[in-house]
Amino acid sequence: MMNENENTQDQELNQFEENVENTAAEADDLNQKLAESNDRYTRLVAEFDNYKKRTSKEKLELMQSAGKDVIVKLLPVMDDFDRALGHMKDISDGDAIKQGVELVNNKFRKTMEQLGVKEMDVLGKPFDAEYQEAITSIPSPTPDMKDKVIDVIEKGYLLNDSVIRYAKVVVGQ
Repeated sequence: MMNENENTQDQELNQFEENVENTAAEADDLNQKLAESNDRYTRLVAEFDNYKKRTSKEKLELMQSAGKDVIVKLLPVMDDFDRALGHMKDISDGDAIKQGVELVNNKFRKTMEQLGVKEMDVLGKPFDAEYQEAITSIPSPTPDMKDKVIDVIEKGYLLNDSVIRYAKVVVGQ
């Protein structure tokens, strides 16, 4: 009988050892699946965060570019005001039409400044291809005007420090 008891105990011991091995293998398998799930979760969270940043950046750019299109279309109006005021130099300051044109011009320019539009001041400064377009070059009247802007044909403008229209200039040689 001892043999049978020993045999039964050996079988139970073997079965217990197999169960321990199976449980350890299952635990290893579950740990591996958990690690894979955590990795996928971490990547998904990072991807979603990048998506949020990208869409907010695109939304901001869209809002800025929508305003930019309207502002670019209004730049010729600013040019027309400059020409009108240039032709009104000979008219006395007490003239109501001249005062009206100056008033509308000042309001328009203040509104454009509030929107972030700045006029480029390039006359007499060194030529810079990032902000200016050279229409032509002429001999400079003085040696110190060489490679500098002598005349501005069309004013350039910046919108929030970004060029929306290049200044068209004449450069001294």
